[in-house]
Amino acid sequence: MAFADAQTGGFIAWGEPVGYVTLSGTVSTGDILGYSSGWVRALATVGTAIQGRLIAGADGVSGDKIPVFKLAVVSGRHSGATAGNPIYVAEGTDNGKVTETAPSTTNDCNTIIGRALTATELLLFPDVKADSLAA
Repeated sequence: MAFADAQTGGFIAWGEPVGYVTLSGTVSTGDILGYSSGWVRALATVGTAIQGRLIAGADGVSGDKIPVFKLAVVSGRHSGATAGNPIYVAEGTDNGKVTETAPSTTNDCNTIIGRALTATELLLFPDVKADSLAA
């Protein structure tokens, strides 16, 4: 089974919120957030890249204040992961989603932001490693 991020149905299985942010867009629990004129879903794609910094602790829309995490186990929204594989912010138009496939287009964000624990649980830790870009 291939890795998939449904971007719905997720919950924080473990972690402690580090604070609250006010959103500048719609997010789902477990989305990777970055800052670009406000807190929004991260995206690895060059030109519109938003480096992953935090994990959304709740669903919300622009103007909502939600809890955020720097380290969390996210469950309920992923399938097909391979335990031990690195996790990255997704490319394309998949803002907030994650993938096991390293973004490879030149200057896409390819920072490892987590590891798969099981097929359905991910340990996410955005903003722990130095930002990196595909060559």
